[in-house]
This record gives sequence, C-alpha cells and structure tokens, in this order.
Amino acid sequence: MAKLDFFYEFASTYSYLSAMRIDDLALDYDVDVSWRPFLLGPIFKAQGWDTSPFNVYPDKGRYMVRDLERLCDEQGLPKFKLPKTFPVHSILPSRVALCLKGEMRAAFTRETYNAEFAHGADISDTKVIEKVLKGLGEDAAKIFEKVNTQPIKDALRAETEAAQKLKIFGAPAFVTDDGELFWGNDRLEAALEWAVR
Repeated sequence: MAKLDFFYEFASTYSYLSAMRIDDLALDYDVDVSWRPFLLGPIFKAQGWDTSPFNVYPDKGRYMVRDLERLCDEQGLPKFKLPKTFPVHSILPSRVALCLKGEMRAAFTRETYNAEFAHGADISDTKVIEKVLKGLGEDAAKIFEKVNTQPIKDALRAETEAAQKLKIFGAPAFVTDDGELFWGNDRLEAALEWAVR
C-alpha cells in the first residue's frame, strides 16, 4: 500500500481544510496516511519571520480569511472563524496529538481544528483541549500527565526537525515514500496521485 506523510500545524488554516478531507481521499486512492504534527515557528524563524506570513502581509491575511470562507463553504464545513489570537500557540495540541495513535490522532486533530476554525476557540487553552478529548471518550487527565514528559517534548522536536530536513517551509505539506514534497491544501490530490504512481 502506498504511503503519504501529512505534516500539519495546528495554527495553519489550510492544514485544517486538508485534515477534514484527507482520509476520504486517501481511501479513494488506497493510500495509508501518517498524521505528523509539527511546529512552523522554528521554520518561520529561520526565514526571518516572527509570526505568520498572513500577519506579516496584511493584504495576504485578509485574502486568506475570505479564501477560507469560500473553501469551507465549498467543502461543506461550518463558516470559517479566525480565532482572536492568530496564529495560536500550538504546542499543547501538537503534544497531545503525539500522545495519540492512528485514527484517534486523526480524530483529535479534526475536532481540535473544528474548535479552532469553526468556533474560534483558543486551542492553547487546556480547557478547550480537555473538552475535545472528553468528546472523543479519551481520559484527558491521563493524557495531560504525558504532555510535558521528555519523550513527548522530544517527539515534537523530532517531527519539527524532520520537516526542516525535508525542506518543508509551510503547512500543510505532503511527502511521498520517494521524498517528493507537495505543499498546500490544493496539492493534496496531486500528492496522492504521485504516491500511487
């Protein structure tokens, strides 16, 4: 079975769109998807940015919001809502995702994005993440015990370093078994097609 690495950032609006559609598309293409949360902060810092390019370039930011409104409507998602703080600090949900495996990581990711971009919730808030975990039937207290342990911290650092080594510069990014990189929600189908070639 062909494989595809899905690198996503919880603060990334376009990663949200991909997270909401990648599983159905992967089934159609018969591709196994590996969900890999990472942090864009260190990558942006290396490019000389201390925030999202959507904040660095206000016109680009305004366009992004309108584009997301159109695309959410097209995908049948709730009306797009940008949280008050953007980009949000995504360390907490990223570490929580790495405490989860397989379908539960994917489900947690989708529900966290839903809280963030459909409801404008602050996903750096423990209470928001606790609510997401409980809604999925997970023991939030048990997961929060793991979140600040060295192995989970190291796992997130390793995912971010892996993204840097692959020359990933934004999210979402998709990497095929042969190392081909595709960037952006609009390249998801192309990535899946390449994966099964």
